[in-house]
Amino acid sequence: MTTTAGYKAKLTARRAELVERSEEVDAELDTHNSKDWEELATERETDEVLEGLGNSAAAEITRIDAALKRIEAGEFGYCVTCGDEISEARLELVPYTPFCRKCAK
Repeated sequence: MTTTAGYKAKLTARRAELVERSEEVDAELDTHNSKDWEELATERETDEVLEGLGNSAAAEITRIDAALKRIEAGEFGYCVTCGDEISEARLELVPYTPFCRKCAK
């Protein structure tokens, strides 16, 4: 059984990992400026993938931040829709989820 402090530690670690990845993506995007048209086309394709990764990380960071706020407010582990307790199995899989299984459908 993971405690709220345990979830907070997991979420904080995951957030740090995502921030680091986002910074690496941003740095990589800033380095592309080839003068060769073929290389530039390849870089732009790569940029689209990197931007997708960056957007995905930003969205997850937002969800993690919301979960950390629920922890601080003493509301973590309870569905924001119906108020029922979120199962531990669900929190283990998706610790930032604001919904119980029923409301997530």
